[in-house]
Amino acid sequence: VHPSEQVGSSMLRNSTLGRTLAAAARKGGAAAARGMAVKVNGDTAQVEVDPFLCYKTEGPKSLWVDTSKEEVLKALKDIMTMRRMEIAADLMYKSQIIKGFCHLYDGQEAVAIGMEMGCTKKDHIVTSYRDHCFQYSRGDTVKRILAELTGRQGGATKGKGGSMHMYYPKSNFWGGNGIVGAQVPLGAGQAFAAKYLTNKGLARGEAPSNACSFALFGDGAANQGQIFEAVNMCYLWKLPCIFVIENNKYGMGTSTAKAASNPDFYTRYDPLPGIKVDGMDCFSVKSAVQFARDHCMTGKGPFVLEMNTYRYHGHSMSDPGLTYRSREEVSGVRKERDPIDRLKKTAIELGYATEASIKEIEKAVRVEVDAAVEYAKADSEPPLNELYTDVTQPNPTYIRGTDGVHGHGKCDWARS
Repeated sequence: VHPSEQVGSSMLRNSTLGRTLAAAARKGGAAAARGMAVKVNGDTAQVEVDPFLCYKTEGPKSLWVDTSKEEVLKALKDIMTMRRMEIAADLMYKSQIIKGFCHLYDGQEAVAIGMEMGCTKKDHIVTSYRDHCFQYSRGDTVKRILAELTGRQGGATKGKGGSMHMYYPKSNFWGGNGIVGAQVPLGAGQAFAAKYLTNKGLARGEAPSNACSFALFGDGAANQGQIFEAVNMCYLWKLPCIFVIENNKYGMGTSTAKAASNPDFYTRYDPLPGIKVDGMDCFSVKSAVQFARDHCMTGKGPFVLEMNTYRYHGHSMSDPGLTYRSREEVSGVRKERDPIDRLKKTAIELGYATEASIKEIEKAVRVEVDAAVEYAKADSEPPLNELYTDVTQPNPTYIRGTDGVHGHGKCDWARS
């Protein structure tokens, strides 16, 4: 370690978390990340991450990421909770307790965890239909999320949104969107709002913002025209928007090799700078998010982050996920790159957790999720009058067009 990177009386411990990110990319995501190291100074520490692949930017100045005991243990509990929540949703769906569309996030949890570590609740996040774990990371509860999946009135959106339409506005999480790619222009709009409100009007050129927007989409949506339009507008107006591609290698059942003329998504939205990130490591995600966020909030314009990640389930519950990839491929990623296993190893290397303490966390998570499952099964369905709420402004005096004559009809029927 270079003397300038010494941290007080820190201990330098070599860990064995795998090989290089480049090898992972060459082997379709099945290879592990390269070996890491940690430096500890009491309840604060640094974790070394893999080198980033950068386009039109030098990227983070250091591969050492600051962290703390509190942050590591919270991340560990949260990532375990996300995984168990998604597995519970899988079982409830197969038992026909959850119906309709359902897209699970297990395998990709480090993206949500690392993003939360690298941004603040003032920042806006909008994502696709694979949104359960972001609803949780932004501050909602497992109980409300699972109740939403079962269509109960205690759910995150009163049982009316379901899997694809969860929101947590108090922490600036705007969904959840059922249309592929449609959330990206919304994310650009949130970036516009952040810059506009900061400067009391749309400041041209490089003007700072007090928040930024994260617009997430998958590799399957990355070819859409609306994304390029949003990128173009954000660049022209220097909006603080971070375009996050969660590249899990498959758009539904089609591999990126078959669907993308340029599978290096972090390079394709020219002239935006971009970074390819190990999306299976929450510390790599944190570092990249912090760098991109600083770039955007200082008025330099939008940024691209490609998260190299992997989903264990199929695209949705109707997809077994094994007709276009092998069991060996999935199990290989689980064995070598699983984000939970990597975070556990790092926590132990840091001295912030032991095998015994991790088992206690797992036990507490199991109790929490099991209780949430029972609540989601027992809670009442929303009453019929909820059909008419959250559609217009509160207590409207009329609803346009309801009388069929003048276009302004009384809406007593909506309040009965």
